[in-house]
Amino acid sequence: MTKIVIVGGGIAGASLAIALKRQSVDAILIEKDLHWTPSSSGIFLYANGLESVRQLGVLDAVLERGWASDGRNVYLTADGGFITETRYPSRDPDHVPPIVGIKRSDLHRALADEVKRLGVDIRLGQTVESFEDQGAGVIVRLSDGSEIACDGLIGADGIRSTIREKLFGKMTPEFTGFGTWRSVHKKPKEIDVKIMMMGVGKRLGIMPISDDQLYIFATTNEPSKPLYNISQMHQVMREKLAEFKGPAAALLDELTSPEGVLYTAVEEMALPLPWSKGRVLVIGDAAHACTPYMGQGGAMALEDSLLLAPRIAASNDLVATFSAFGVLRHERCTFVRKVSRQVGDAGGKELADDVEARNTRLQTQGQADVDSFYARMFAGT
Repeated sequence: MTKIVIVGGGIAGASLAIALKRQSVDAILIEKDLHWTPSSSGIFLYANGLESVRQLGVLDAVLERGWASDGRNVYLTADGGFITETRYPSRDPDHVPPIVGIKRSDLHRALADEVKRLGVDIRLGQTVESFEDQGAGVIVRLSDGSEIACDGLIGADGIRSTIREKLFGKMTPEFTGFGTWRSVHKKPKEIDVKIMMMGVGKRLGIMPISDDQLYIFATTNEPSKPLYNISQMHQVMREKLAEFKGPAAALLDELTSPEGVLYTAVEEMALPLPWSKGRVLVIGDAAHACTPYMGQGGAMALEDSLLLAPRIAASNDLVATFSAFGVLRHERCTFVRKVSRQVGDAGGKELADDVEARNTRLQTQGQADVDSFYARMFAGT
């Protein structure tokens, strides 16, 4: 039986472990976090990502934990004025919602529960100290001093991947000039739709992530890549987003402590081909981390796993399979990354004429842009 070592227990790594086990491939999952618990902000899964979740067999668990939307996305100005409304599509709306909002920890739990149910060998609190591609296989040396002999090693260990660095040398993610702010709140009954508020150099989104919770996600221009005092994060978030009124105002007023407030610099990773060397491959954010504006980072990681697993199972030449996989995925992931960056840049407009032009385009072209993008997403890899 083929044996694959996966490094990283996030969306890419956990979903690959599930997909491999369903293909009768032996998978060992290495995760550095002893408790295997991600940060608890929210995440969107749009219909293309949810189709992947369904293929993995965990859609019911995600729907049980998250909040399914009918696809409406309401755009407002910073003061709460209506701009337009768009709708996200689903190819199978009776079974797969257009969009689900869910806490990252709840999505992780749904994947982790399935990983455990399938009997995947999970090594928590461990890192890969080194690996040696011996041609006929790979020797992986862990931080506890143990060694694993396997047929292939896959780095699914995120934008700062240690496997990528050991494979190709140090590569610094590209800072985009933006920062993201996130916080989780009790959901008012009247908020039952995804809301995007477009400000000047800023944008703020509101999305339910369960029947009783929602989360705020906002982006601000941060060209100097500042570091903020963690103890004052809630105050900085309120001050940065003070111009947002309407449904955002009461939620921002609730930020009275730094607990649950997350700030991250928005970065990208665009690994050029090849994504592999010999029997070692990187996937997910380790290869193609994109900005969050299209909500597609998780979806691309899920797709990676579902496309890679059957190819590994059918392969009699993993070196060729890994090399071909990068070629297969590169164009699509590059397309998503570029579109997401364009959307982020539009949200960061600071000149009055640019802001007006952006809002006008949302009114006249917004739905067509949504339809065009998802037609591409549904068309395949």
